Amino acid sequence: MNLFGRTSPLRHAMAPATPDTQEDSVFSPAPTAPGTPVLPDAALSALTGEWMIDPAHSRIGFSVRHAMVTTVRGAFPKYESRLYFDGRNPARSRADIVLHTASVDTGVEQRDAHLVGRDFLDAARYPRMTFASTAVSLAGQDVYRMRGDLTIKDVTRPVVLELTYIGHVTDPFGYERVGFDGTTTINRSDWGLTYDARLAQGGAMVSEKVRLQFDIAAIRTAAM
Repeated sequence: MNLFGRTSPLRHAMAPATPDTQEDSVFSPAPTAPGTPVLPDAALSALTGEWMIDPAHSRIGFSVRHAMVTTVRGAFPKYESRLYFDGRNPARSRADIVLHTASVDTGVEQRDAHLVGRDFLDAARYPRMTFASTAVSLAGQDVYRMRGDLTIKDVTRPVVLELTYIGHVTDPFGYERVGFDGTTTINRSDWGLTYDARLAQGGAMVSEKVRLQFDIAAIRTAAM
């Protein structure tokens, strides 16, 4: 398994992947009656294989309440990704993402400088934050649960992502694409992000809760 960079794969020719007839897709479960275990849809078995996130059509970001009355949104545009989807056994599916903390972008230069400083990400000492999945399971119709380890500032703690399958297509250039959205909410202090400026009214300047968002478009990669 290779660690794929952010360079657009549209610059490189890729051979079509051959579906594995022994595996089904991890993505789309068949409709089931209440109480019936959710199973993968065998019709999507062709999606099994290696993929990479397309940065031109994806966003890995966050949102957090600021001053109790507004929401600040940001993203990490620089990252590497490694993805594998296994249809027959979702537990074998995996995702590894390495984010460059210094790339954080909220659209305000002064705020970004604060975020990469010691009060928050301390990018000089901790240039990377990572997510590594540990288990994947079907949770419902087009909904998947991915458990994994999130590491920020050398602190590793488990998180659970709720993923929604969007769909898959072959684009006009002949590349296979799949889309999904994922989200989870963390308490930032659990990872050492303990900045605690207070408002005159007594509330927090920056909320303890941070919502992480993964709006992903992935492209199938050639077998290496």
